[in-house]
Amino acid sequence: MAEPGATGTEPSDALTASAFWIAAPGRGELRPVPLASPGPGDARVRALCSGISRGTESLVFLGRVPESQRGAMRCPFQEGEFPAPVKYGYASVGRVESGASDLIGRRVFCLYPHQDRYVVPDDALVLVPDAVPDARAVLAANMETAVNGLWDASPRLGDRIAVVGAGVVGCLVAALAARIPGVRVELVDPDARRASLAMALGCTFAEPAQASGEADLVIHASGHPEGLTTALGLAGFEAMVLEMSWYGDRSVPVPLGESFHSRRLRLQSSQVGAVATTQRARWTHRRRLMLALDLLVDPVFDLLLAGPTLFHDLPSTLDRLAHAPNGELCHVVTYR
Repeated sequence: MAEPGATGTEPSDALTASAFWIAAPGRGELRPVPLASPGPGDARVRALCSGISRGTESLVFLGRVPESQRGAMRCPFQEGEFPAPVKYGYASVGRVESGASDLIGRRVFCLYPHQDRYVVPDDALVLVPDAVPDARAVLAANMETAVNGLWDASPRLGDRIAVVGAGVVGCLVAALAARIPGVRVELVDPDARRASLAMALGCTFAEPAQASGEADLVIHASGHPEGLTTALGLAGFEAMVLEMSWYGDRSVPVPLGESFHSRRLRLQSSQVGAVATTQRARWTHRRRLMLALDLLVDPVFDLLLAGPTLFHDLPSTLDRLAHAPNGELCHVVTYR
């Protein structure tokens, strides 16, 4: 059955939409959902594309959100409860069909799940800069995470920084850090195919066994316990290791023996749900998201995109990405 929004021929006042739901751990499906009429202060958006945040969404798809974190892991417009059935996702780019006159026809980003059409309050939408294409704009949520991580890390001029894990967040963090004057960034990943990407982002590249070590700052974003072990081993005396990975319900062994204490290392967490402490007095979530979109004007970030996949193929696509990602970074879903 074709979903609304796929052909562009359905009436604009359709009262249903099509949404991706995780029906049970490891099984997704498209479901018709009622579409409310926009009220005062609301906008109706037709999705153009959305992004699969592969690390987090794979854990959600497989039902691996710990019970203790189910409240913290809720998305702004999530429906259902973990582990399933649940409608989850937070990287939608669309065009406003109805609402305030200054929004109609504008491209917007919204922290909304994978759905072809939706109604949200105006203040849930952030305008996409004209210079940022639809597909690249789906990186906004990941870029926001990267910005918050660097605020937590507080890199300094001239630092030698190791970023362990060349996934989407790791690559975005590395690219931003490499733009700080005098900073040298080494992107560390076991996949040698990431070397050319690292160079394009302004970084050097190393596999874990060849990484330089003695870093002033280490940022870990691989999502694997082995990566955290690598990160701790690369940190210099009194350096910070910033942990940006989320492991779901997995227990993670951390090697706090050996030289962890003698080198006086600091292990610091970072999570995008709260604005970093150093910025919290002045920055709102919305201002941070606007910054993330502005940073995406650089076309180099297109190198992080894979796909696209049509929306009606999303159930099989997410199943494949959760089990055999084949090196893909951010997979783009299109709705037209």
